[in-house]
Amino acid sequence: MFCPKCKAEYKEGVVTCADCQVPLVEVLSSAVEQQDIEFEEILATYNPGDVAIIKSVLDGAGIPYYFQSENFMHLYPLVEPARLIVPRSQVAEAQSLLKDLKLSYEGISIPKSNDKSDDEMS
Repeated sequence: MFCPKCKAEYKEGVVTCADCQVPLVEVLSSAVEQQDIEFEEILATYNPGDVAIIKSVLDGAGIPYYFQSENFMHLYPLVEPARLIVPRSQVAEAQSLLKDLKLSYEGISIPKSNDKSDDEMS
């Protein structure tokens, strides 16, 4: 795997360049080397479970992506969300795949006022 921006080589299983934060490609070609890909944020979530589900869906569809601040949200939960970034040319396809998922966008569950009381939950 190679970074199309800085040309760094990574071992199998790594999908994002640690320095450039862009999706890796399997082969560097002259077309990829000269192409500037524009990316766009399409959602942000505090929930690591949401991140895992989104990754699975996008990997299955072959859509390149990366999560900005994904690791930061594990250090300081609810301070910085993981932001999903995809190529601008695939925003509509990614949004279509993710629109029916029931994502929580929160790192913790907060009971609503009309939920069961603490005594009833025990």
